[in-house]
Amino acid sequence: MQNSLPLNFDEALKALANPVRRKILSGLKTPETNFPGQEHPYALGVCAQRIEAACGLSQSTVSAHLAVLHQAGLLTSHKIGQWVFYRRDEAAIATFLNHLGQSL
Repeated sequence: MQNSLPLNFDEALKALANPVRRKILSGLKTPETNFPGQEHPYALGVCAQRIEAACGLSQSTVSAHLAVLHQAGLLTSHKIGQWVFYRRDEAAIATFLNHLGQSL
């Protein structure tokens, strides 16, 4: 079951104010390169554990960053058993960038 939330422009701005969250979102653009070693297909998204390993931060810290990006509508999540996979929501990101370009 894929879980996505509608884009919240103000929350997306807040989410992107943090360099770790920007790094995660940027890394998810090419997940095979930035989060290597995943056993499951990257088509599912990137497992939270791979993101944690790449960030070098605690599980709880990375989980909090992923939750902020998800709640802002920039990521989708997909849970399979005990694993949670994250992907960029490209449509939401495009909407955000378009809105940002028009509002400034």
